[in-house]
Amino acid sequence: MRFDVITIFPEFFRGPFEFGIIRRGRERGLIEIGVHDLRDFTSDRHRTVDDRPFGGGEGMVLKPEPIFGAVEKVRSRSDAEVVVLSAAGRKFTQAEALRLSRVEQVILICGRYEGIDERVVERLATAEISIGDFIISGGEIAAAVVVDAVTRYVPGVVGKEESILRDSFSDPAAETQSVEHPHYTRPADFRGWRVPDVLISGDHDAVRKWRQNAALSKTKKNRPDLLGNWETL
Repeated sequence: MRFDVITIFPEFFRGPFEFGIIRRGRERGLIEIGVHDLRDFTSDRHRTVDDRPFGGGEGMVLKPEPIFGAVEKVRSRSDAEVVVLSAAGRKFTQAEALRLSRVEQVILICGRYEGIDERVVERLATAEISIGDFIISGGEIAAAVVVDAVTRYVPGVVGKEESILRDSFSDPAAETQSVEHPHYTRPADFRGWRVPDVLISGDHDAVRKWRQNAALSKTKKNRPDLLGNWETL
């Protein structure tokens, strides 16, 4: 599959896309990534990408013309997903990552300043996504998060694909989600803190049950919102 990222800070992506599974996917020819400078799609000598908001208010708003021009230039498929990364979007989830991984081309528009002209969202984008209920300075970090999460689902990128099934939120279709169980490694005794005996017992069935219960306990502690009305705990 192919990702195209539209941004006013293309230099940002020299780091995130050069490591881990994203680099592996690119080297294996399983994913392609194009990073495009929004200013290259302006028509004035100052390469202007933003302007003051109608109605007044603080900050600047990204103009529609260069964004439409950029998307129309880089789009190679009529069914491409065009995603605006915005604090006002719906929350990015594992289910959304899985959905996007089944698309041939994903175009990511990185928001900045006070936001993006709403006509981009209404007339050009197929989705508006937020990576969480907090504010960051721009969509570049969000774009890197989305590319990483989606790339994990591309066949052949992750070495042991069955490990994806054990990740937190690994079953997007499940009514109730949970975080992953705790992990331990050697030494078995560190400063007097021992790993749970069951993990070194060799009893695989007992280990499986412990991990299931530990995952539910951790979910209850850190993310009770994921449990809904589940009364197991």
